[in-house]
Amino acid sequence: MMVRNQSKLRRILTVDFPVALILLFTLSPYLWMLLTSLTQESKLFTEGPSIIGATLENYIRLFATVGFGANLLDSFIVAVGTVIVGLALSVPAAYAFSRFRFKGRRLLMLQFLVINMFPLVLLILPLFILMKNLGLVDTYAALIIANSTVAIPFSVWMMTSYIDGIPRSLDEAAMTDGCTRFGALFRVVLPLCTPGIIATGVYIFITAWNEYLYALTLGGRSVKPITVAIQTLIGEYQVEWGLLTAGGIVGAMPATLLFLVIQKRLIAGMTAGAVKG
Repeated sequence: MMVRNQSKLRRILTVDFPVALILLFTLSPYLWMLLTSLTQESKLFTEGPSIIGATLENYIRLFATVGFGANLLDSFIVAVGTVIVGLALSVPAAYAFSRFRFKGRRLLMLQFLVINMFPLVLLILPLFILMKNLGLVDTYAALIIANSTVAIPFSVWMMTSYIDGIPRSLDEAAMTDGCTRFGALFRVVLPLCTPGIIATGVYIFITAWNEYLYALTLGGRSVKPITVAIQTLIGEYQVEWGLLTAGGIVGAMPATLLFLVIQKRLIAGMTAGAVKG
């Protein structure tokens, strides 16, 4: 009994307590944001953030006065459009890299990796000139295309690793039964790599949702994602801390909820679609 109690105490001191400290350190800024967003602006600088007398005044002002709902819609359209374009291009490309051995394959894969090493700021000016010449500035298409240039290279790497784990014998068996190469891809490979597609889609969505530089440069009055809308709450002489923290909480919720929902489906897909080669 004494040995069991000592083992339990050791586990608490070496595992539970450090993990609790790490969680407290990680979540404390978000809890402070939440308290600030629930505090009246008049009491914020006199009494400080507090749960006592909590109000939704900042959230109401955020949607009624600032028009944050339209900004959320803009971010959602851009993020979903980027996911559609990114998956539509990265999945077939990853299948080609996984199943075919052609000249320059390794060089192309290396180029996809090198693209992610360049800072986004280097691509802003060329993309802005290109979009301006095409008449796409301040449109959803401009932001979707720009975000896709960042998401697709890494997505190809992710999907290639998932497809490599699917035996080629399944493709060959499907084509022996009369399927074309595209038929084998859509009927056999894609259902088995569903966890990879979900994970890649979540990565693309979160990347596009949180992107700021492209949204600031290629957006404008017609298209203003939440990252730019939150930045406008910071004035030259005054900062609306209540609105700013409320906007941060609201802006983080869709991506967070999406990840929590998809996480369960991702684990279920991994166990249901696993194949042993």
